[in-house]
Amino acid sequence: MSNFYNDNDDILFHMKHMDLKRVVDLKEDYFAQKQTHPEAPLDYEDALDNYSRVLEIVGEISGEFVAPRAPEVDIHGATFKNGEVHYAKGTYEAIDRLAKADLMGFTIPRNYGGINMPKTVYSAATEMISRADASLMNVFGLQEIGDTILKFGSDDQKQRYLPRFCSGEVLGSMALTEPDAGSDLQSVMLKAFLDDDGNWRLNGVKRFITNGNAKVSLVMARSEEGSKDGRGISLFIYERDEHMKIRRIEHKLGIHGSPTCEIQFNDAPAELLGRRRMGLIKYTMSLMNGARLGVSAQAVGIAEAAYREADKYSQERVQFKKPIRKFTAISEMLSGMRVHIEAGRTLLYETSKIVDLKEGIEERIEHHPETKADLSDDLKRYSKYAASFTPLLKFYTTEMCNQVCYDALQIHGGVGFTTEFNIERHYRDARITNIYEGTTQLQVVAAIGGVTSGTITSRLSEYENDFDFSGISELFETAKRFRTHLEVVVAHVKEKNDARFSEFHARRLVDIAAYTVISYLLCMDATKSDRKKKVAQAFLVEANHKIQAVFDYVTSDDLSCLDSFDEIIG
Repeated sequence: MSNFYNDNDDILFHMKHMDLKRVVDLKEDYFAQKQTHPEAPLDYEDALDNYSRVLEIVGEISGEFVAPRAPEVDIHGATFKNGEVHYAKGTYEAIDRLAKADLMGFTIPRNYGGINMPKTVYSAATEMISRADASLMNVFGLQEIGDTILKFGSDDQKQRYLPRFCSGEVLGSMALTEPDAGSDLQSVMLKAFLDDDGNWRLNGVKRFITNGNAKVSLVMARSEEGSKDGRGISLFIYERDEHMKIRRIEHKLGIHGSPTCEIQFNDAPAELLGRRRMGLIKYTMSLMNGARLGVSAQAVGIAEAAYREADKYSQERVQFKKPIRKFTAISEMLSGMRVHIEAGRTLLYETSKIVDLKEGIEERIEHHPETKADLSDDLKRYSKYAASFTPLLKFYTTEMCNQVCYDALQIHGGVGFTTEFNIERHYRDARITNIYEGTTQLQVVAAIGGVTSGTITSRLSEYENDFDFSGISELFETAKRFRTHLEVVVAHVKEKNDARFSEFHARRLVDIAAYTVISYLLCMDATKSDRKKKVAQAFLVEANHKIQAVFDYVTSDDLSCLDSFDEIIG
């Protein structure tokens, strides 16, 4: 077995070359913590060394402990008996190992028992866990529950809950979805009411709740009697007791080790998190930033696992007296898979860094109000970037993951369709990534505003100003041409001022925005590595054809397909 950090040259490349200076300054409060926490880093270089050592531990656990147990976890899965959920044996063992390594409070501050890692580092860890066992990520990745309590909870709530998350004593879940309120969270109807003693109680059913058996849940509920929209929704902390019943767990295509529960609250006692009426419009939207990052890291991890299975098989499988890897058709598939995984990873780390900066600035203002005037413009800018990049990231990485797994199974041929090889598990696990925490179609809805408003191109301008692309001028001229195409297409759609036309082409606009952003990021990577120049060139060649096709389609004003949908569907 291998260490999933040390054996991944691309993760090592990013950890070596990423500029995290401001992220670290904010996360470490400009190294003030070294006075109160001996384990806190002394300076920037010390912080980077600490990150690398933590990721090496995650990589070792992932490669040597979690991955060997993953096939058995998939076979046995989580089970439901006598009203209780039971993890597979390998899942229990993995959770215990991660807790003993102090990795269950990954991003939580040290004063609560956490290790105070930035989200950028957490994304790398989540990817490695997911490469080992995608279903385990759905337990490990729900540390975001603790993050939300940290951001919006009272001091008392933080003191009571966060140390327990960090120690691994409690696991979390995010109870949002209902039978009649899936993606449309404004339709949530689970009721929260104040009892005669002034305590909050929950009544109703939640469905498709990942890890819904967890000890502590954040529950979205309608707290305002008679309300119909998101302004009547609040968020509650619920610690499991006899007033919540698990009705069943779902039998799923993949991620078998992760229990997906239907749960019923019967006058269950709960605590209001933050303020009333802010549950959806503020707190859950913040929670979704983390959820999108988590699923995107999961997608990159699954894709990495699938690629490695395909590459290994292609070297071992001999046909016509040579390994099938030597055939152009197969080497082209493998090369394309590798390029798109690295494209997804560079977008993952860039988006994680943006979220780190947004949250770091927020925290800096909260704890040092005197900095608000100086930081308010930065906060607005990074808030816009986070709102635009997180859906763009999930849009790209989860679709990429599904395509990589499809191609990886194809390279295996007939045996890939059997349970003999790991690839069929990766193929099944991949399918949920572009569905949960917001489908691809909903990511388009979330991302299109940033595309049409110019938020995305504002970030591109910053890249142009901040980086020296003179050493790869030919490559970068191609990326800049993509930006011009994007701007022309966006202007064309806006000029039409036609809602049907805009909605029809929204996915195409988000698609070329993602390809353009990634082209810039890969060019930035190419300034630091000769190999990355080849990766960038390969990506740009494919992007050129895709972007030109979208450009031609949108500017043709051809709506014949849209006009015939009803007749075709019947």
